[in-house]
Amino acid sequence: MRTPVATLVVDDDEGVRQFLAGVLREAAYAVDLAGDGQEALSLLRDARYDLIVLDLNLGGRVDGLRVLEAIRWRWPDTAVIILTGHGSLESAVAAIREGVDAYLLKPIELDDLRHAIDDALIRRRSAHLPCPPPPTSPVEVSSGISVDRRKHAVIAYGRPVDLTPREFGLLLHLMDNADRVVSTKELAHVLTNYEPDSIFEARDLVKWYIHHLRKKLEPEPSKPRHIINVRGVGYRYGE
Repeated sequence: MRTPVATLVVDDDEGVRQFLAGVLREAAYAVDLAGDGQEALSLLRDARYDLIVLDLNLGGRVDGLRVLEAIRWRWPDTAVIILTGHGSLESAVAAIREGVDAYLLKPIELDDLRHAIDDALIRRRSAHLPCPPPPTSPVEVSSGISVDRRKHAVIAYGRPVDLTPREFGLLLHLMDNADRVVSTKELAHVLTNYEPDSIFEARDLVKWYIHHLRKKLEPEPSKPRHIINVRGVGYRYGE
């Protein structure tokens, strides 16, 4: 018999909490509820959850981003779905930086919620499966930058570079597609699994990662050789 998915729903709206609890329990999830950030933090001290559905805009002294930070510090492997009725680019970027699996605006469609949860759990579980060996040598060298896919290691101009998982994924995607310009919308999806509504939102999401990647890789970040912007289109990898 399969172990139920341990789930925490955090929302300051009683009606929303009970509605989500009903939907998730109908799917045989084991559900706990928290009505504010402080209650959520108390539960998170001792209980490990497979999935957390979290409202960003909580009443009280502890907001959703504070709860999200605690989740990522205490339980980094937990899948997190953000729900909010007051979506903004700033809150989306802040949540994505903390590693959320999906960001959904209220009111939401049940199918969207179910798909987001299924995708998040599959992605989290697959992250713990052993990776198949790559078909070719995992080490790639390109004019000053050496990348070892298997070891998740990068050397830039003779010095080791510490990249976050998203920065490493961004670099690999650009290198793998060096023969073309990659759009900002495509990069936003690759980085965060978040679908921006517009090219402007995609640019704002991507540029933060581009800025940090350039600082770590480029000899002169203000005059990039490798992470090159193509105005109005996106970015390409330069050898």
